[in-house]
Amino acid sequence: MMNNKLTVTNAIFQEKDNELILSLEQGYNTASIKPMEQMLVDSDHLAFVYILEVNDDYTYLILPEHLWRYLRDANQANAIVKLTNGNSELILPAFHDELSYLVENISGNSNYGEHMVEKVESIFQEMVQK
Repeated sequence: MMNNKLTVTNAIFQEKDNELILSLEQGYNTASIKPMEQMLVDSDHLAFVYILEVNDDYTYLILPEHLWRYLRDANQANAIVKLTNGNSELILPAFHDELSYLVENISGNSNYGEHMVEKVESIFQEMVQK
């Protein structure tokens, strides 16, 4: 099962460079990370989850709710999304497409749970098609 998790500790949207920087703990080796260009939802923990492959094993990149406004702003600007450990960076392709798809699916969909739907609709309201 996919039990490996990395949690994004900080997010910074740099408008000047049009990029979103997602930070991992200092020192985590990003060299072995391969972006899988897929995203899931963890409704129980109010998180989006970008799937990575690390050393031939799936790993969840957890994007908690307190970072969502940065994801929204970067999505609206179609910014490049980068994952960093403080020393090296890795671009996460298909990030915006996956996020937009999930936001549209979650909006008004009680299958994701009332709290998740509420949070997504309030933070990503500009992206939600009425």
